[in-house]
Amino acid sequence: MTETKQIVIPGDEIERTNEKVRNGAYKCGQDKYCSEYFGIVQRNDQFIDIVPFTGPYFPRKDDKIIGKILEIGPSMWTVDINSPYHSLLHMNDTPWRTSAGDIKRYLAIGDYIYGKIMSINELRESWVTLKDAGLRKLEGGHIISIPAPKVPRIIGKGGSMVNMIKDATGTRIVVGQNGLIWLDGIPKNIMIAIDAIKMVENEAHTVGLTDRMEAYLESKKGEIDGNSK
Repeated sequence: MTETKQIVIPGDEIERTNEKVRNGAYKCGQDKYCSEYFGIVQRNDQFIDIVPFTGPYFPRKDDKIIGKILEIGPSMWTVDINSPYHSLLHMNDTPWRTSAGDIKRYLAIGDYIYGKIMSINELRESWVTLKDAGLRKLEGGHIISIPAPKVPRIIGKGGSMVNMIKDATGTRIVVGQNGLIWLDGIPKNIMIAIDAIKMVENEAHTVGLTDRMEAYLESKKGEIDGNSK
């Protein structure tokens, strides 16, 4: 049975039983919570979150993000993380043996990284690390951007949606929780994968999206280059 997505607007009361309201709502009465956003109610056994349809990305500790190198200092890089606030990457938080004044050999202005938000202070300044499994400099490929609130729908439950697109198109895809997505593979297949991602972005609030995605990818089988990795 397909679960119906509940759409709410600011001020709508959130129905709940024993779940805790985690993100996107405020207390609006005794033991009552109302939505802060125009968005979708996401529930599990423990928590309720309101996922807005639009809005900027604000970093959270342990978020996996894609960032672009903006500036290079003696011992750290300034990173654009698709947020109102830039982040910093210190040379000691990379897998390379670097020395102060020589860090541009490893990451140049315009390079992209797949990193993790390591810490945030009260001024919303954040620091990124590359010291974790899978984190790295992104070589080549193609970068696209979607609204950060749509990322959970792109990924799907347990990675189901993004893995379906990867498998069907033979592309490598890395999704940052800040709304940037890196794709690599055969150009024709990348374009089909991008169209699929944009379809999810545009229809994120609808039901039956997984079935429509399966049908879309099936219809593109004849166009996908079978020599992809």
